[in-house]
Amino acid sequence: QLQLVESGGGSVQAGGSLRLSCSVSGYTYSSACMGWLRQAPGKQREAVASIQIGVGRTSYADSAKGRFTISQDNANLYLQMNSLKPEDSAMYYCAAGPNTRCSDSVRVDEFSVWGRGTPVSVSS
Repeated sequence: QLQLVESGGGSVQAGGSLRLSCSVSGYTYSSACMGWLRQAPGKQREAVASIQIGVGRTSYADSAKGRFTISQDNANLYLQMNSLKPEDSAMYYCAAGPNTRCSDSVRVDEFSVWGRGTPVSVSS
């Protein structure tokens, strides 16, 4: 059974950095599309980044480009977030898609399973 467990969230000041981690188990990890989603209170869930496992091809939302980096090793997924802004505050979710290939532009609907999330709060 697929399990995604996020960690690494916290509270930082604007301009700071956080590294989110996701432990993945029960999944054919070697060939998959995985990513990070986020949802702020009162807002819709949005896709942040995706990575094609085994290939390394990545895709980022415009809001994340140049500041966030998605990566993976073994059965772990990461999201390095730099130059954080107050608008980055949200619950961040590790997600897995049913397809083995990520779309060219990361989308929420390409993921069908996600973890419980880890909170990120950025103060100004």
